[in-house]
Amino acid sequence: MIGGTSWHATVEYYKAINEKVGEAQDNMQSPPLIIYSINIEVMRSGDQNRIKETYLEVSQKLEAAGAEAIVICANTPHLVCDSVQPQIGIPFLHIASATGNEARSKGMKTLGLLGTLPTMEGEFITGILDRDYGMRCLKPEGSNFQKTHDYISKELTRGIFSAEAKAFYTEQIRAFAKGGADGVILGCTELPILLRDAETALPLLSTTDLHANMAADFVLEES
Repeated sequence: MIGGTSWHATVEYYKAINEKVGEAQDNMQSPPLIIYSINIEVMRSGDQNRIKETYLEVSQKLEAAGAEAIVICANTPHLVCDSVQPQIGIPFLHIASATGNEARSKGMKTLGLLGTLPTMEGEFITGILDRDYGMRCLKPEGSNFQKTHDYISKELTRGIFSAEAKAFYTEQIRAFAKGGADGVILGCTELPILLRDAETALPLLSTTDLHANMAADFVLEES
């Protein structure tokens, strides 16, 4: 597990993986996990070379330590997967695949996407959903596009979960519903924490939960 961006989401991953594996194994087992926590400042730097080099170095260390697969405990850092994957011998369990599988099982074709600017602008989530699942992604419009990122970077990743942020994202989900979306991707692993008890206009795809479930399933299959 590569965590730390932010540690709040990493905690959610660790808890969810242990709970699912424990339930499947009569609450008597904890899965073998190796966690490497990266300083979130690496991502905030915006230096693509530094980000990719850091994730490559950490991935290689985890492989050398005996990891059989890697889970990046956040959406945005998945931008490194295409460059890092060919340089390691174990797979990334990709958050977009976990999300696409769930959306497909629910018959969803058009999805709203909430996340950081790199997640919304890049192809490392939307490209996989389009290519492998035939799904279209809608994004916030106008100034709301930047605000979607700002609440994440300035509040959520710092452990601030305000009523204002909750109201903002709830309104964006309402706008997606009016635009014809079938569901909404919570493409920041802190968003499910913020919206945990919210009433929303559309079903939510919690990337945190779906990705953690994928990791737990991998552990159970390997064991």
